[in-house]
Amino acid sequence: MTTSPDNASLKIMVIDDSSTIRRSAEIFLGQAGYQVVLADDGFDALAKMNDHKPALIFCDILMPRLDGYQTCALIKKSAKFHATPVIMLSSKDGLFDRARGAMVGSDAYLTKPFTKDSLLKTVREYTTQLVTK
Repeated sequence: MTTSPDNASLKIMVIDDSSTIRRSAEIFLGQAGYQVVLADDGFDALAKMNDHKPALIFCDILMPRLDGYQTCALIKKSAKFHATPVIMLSSKDGLFDRARGAMVGSDAYLTKPFTKDSLLKTVREYTTQLVTK
């Protein structure tokens, strides 16, 4: 086994209450060879994180029970996952939404609906940083 990670060794978590968004992301990322972990809200994601140890997390903002801002803040406060990149997903593309995401520690912002190219470009950008660290 080599020491440099390839796509298949990287797990990406997608947290979204929309089954359509989760499924689209799963297909796009799976076709690119990544392992995908799905969660339908923040509580589900937090319960799965220890078992799966994702290298990158996409997190919807508007979710029931625990929204994306709260989920991101909890991830970033975690000693184990504080360095894990969190990309906020939202259908809103306003300055306020981006600023609020940055305030809770998100690393980037991707507007929905995303394309396969925009999703994979974001993954490559953050997984390249993981490889070079």
